[in-house]
Amino acid sequence: MQILDLGREHRQIFDVCLEDWNEMAREAGTKRTRWVDKFLARGLAAKLAADDSGTVVGMIQYLPVEQSVVDGTGLYFIPCIWVHGYKQGRGDFTKKGMGSALLEAAEWDARNKGARGMAAWGLWLPFWMRASWFKKHGYVKADRQGLALLVWKPFDKDARAPRWFPRGRELPVPVPGKVNVTAFSNGWCMAQNLVCERARRASAEVGANVVFTEIDTSERSAFERWGQSDALFIDGKSVGNGPPPSYEKIKGIIQARVKRLR
Repeated sequence: MQILDLGREHRQIFDVCLEDWNEMAREAGTKRTRWVDKFLARGLAAKLAADDSGTVVGMIQYLPVEQSVVDGTGLYFIPCIWVHGYKQGRGDFTKKGMGSALLEAAEWDARNKGARGMAAWGLWLPFWMRASWFKKHGYVKADRQGLALLVWKPFDKDARAPRWFPRGRELPVPVPGKVNVTAFSNGWCMAQNLVCERARRASAEVGANVVFTEIDTSERSAFERWGQSDALFIDGKSVGNGPPPSYEKIKGIIQARVKRLR
């Protein structure tokens, strides 16, 4: 195993979260690439794990908490840590210690950058990004929002625990007589970008009775206003986005709402 810094030679695979073999990576578009470009200039850092052949099979990304969707100061925040676990593509590299090595390398780097602690998020149910995994590495609960736990590890006694921003309830003013599809999109997560792109395509295909609105929440001011990072609403009703709903499901919901207009 090798732990590498993110270099220009790694950008193509990093920008698709190691899933260059996956058709959904292309379907998600270039939003993540643009997000990475923007946030590299704002302190985004990443470590990569490679196998003995030099093939990148794991990644962790972290950035100053002040640039994230978490309320905190003086910390770094981990939006994602991921070791390739599919049989397709690179193969399954889980349970080989790569995640632990990536986390240790990121923590060491954050300390050197002057961080007072590291924060991360995880699900309290045993799915992807398990909060229990972080707890095994010394992280403790800081806050909870639905299924998502915010966890952190202070590096010094003056560190302050982070908090989730309150979830917003405000949506754009709907256009009367239309089905209103609203996608909040931050850009950091390829899977969530996929939801946005599917909603955009479905709205366009269903036709003139649909108004699609995308709200870019990569800017902190926009996120604080709306209180949503990545979310999809159809006529004000939330559509679950984890795991990403299929294009057919999104289109079916929109078509059902259009029929009600008649």
